[in-house]
Amino acid sequence: MGVKKRKKVDIENIIFTTLNTTYLIFLCVVMIYPMLNTLAVSFNEPLDTVRGGIYIWPRKFTLYNYYVVFNMDTIYNAFYISVTKTIVIVVTNLFFTSMLAYTISRKEYIFRKFITTVFVLTMYFNAGLIPNYLLIKKLGLLNTFSVYWIPNIVSAFNLIVMRTYIKTIPESLIESAKIDGAREFHIYWRIVLPLITPCLATIALFVAVGSWNSWFDTFLYNSARQDLSTLQYELQKLLSSTMTAGTRGAPAGINEAGRAGTSGTGSGNVTTPQSIRAAITIFTSVPILLVYPFLQRYFIHGLAIGSVKE
Repeated sequence: MGVKKRKKVDIENIIFTTLNTTYLIFLCVVMIYPMLNTLAVSFNEPLDTVRGGIYIWPRKFTLYNYYVVFNMDTIYNAFYISVTKTIVIVVTNLFFTSMLAYTISRKEYIFRKFITTVFVLTMYFNAGLIPNYLLIKKLGLLNTFSVYWIPNIVSAFNLIVMRTYIKTIPESLIESAKIDGAREFHIYWRIVLPLITPCLATIALFVAVGSWNSWFDTFLYNSARQDLSTLQYELQKLLSSTMTAGTRGAPAGINEAGRAGTSGTGSGNVTTPQSIRAAITIFTSVPILLVYPFLQRYFIHGLAIGSVKE
């Protein structure tokens, strides 16, 4: 009887392992193939890309797509604004969100439930685009760098995740610090912050990715200030112009800049919407891909803690 039961368990384990492995391999292929295909298209000659048949390796290698992207006059200032904006948003968001999370995690703070309820409500009810724009205008933040980071000082979702993480810190540790004469800010800065590093790293990654990829805030609030334009907004404008040119142009989808280049330097110097889109995607993804490995060890632990909410 025992032998039959053990064989049944072994067969179930084999079936589960086989199905699980097959599913994970399929999932990996589905996730990795678009990235490899985009990378191949970005390095492939634009005219050849229009013919189709590019999968994970460029058929005719060229760097002209990246040459077009890097030759934008405003791209370097836009890159500086994007990096500065991302760093400022991440630092201020982590600082103010963690400080508020520590405050509402303290049982002796009588307004902790009220403040938590107010922030949770903002996760379900949104004022909408026009009221937000009017508020930003009323506050005098239009066409300023501050409009990037002041509205992002505190995130309700990150606040709940961080408060839950702080509650896992033993209460006796904080009480011991108070007995030794430490004040609240000293406890928050010297004890709480070092202990919630995995949570901070995870949320920093979320905030950084969201800030780095955003371009609509620049379009909405700072489109009149070229010196405050971000990399993503500049690339979005370039992408829109190539798409428009491709729609107006020949069936092959060659834009006007590409035709000009063709006449002087050969058939390799043309651009198409597909090739520029691929080069832009790779260019904007590289900074985040470089940051991700350094935060990965905190990522899983932070997500596991953040999945428990009270």
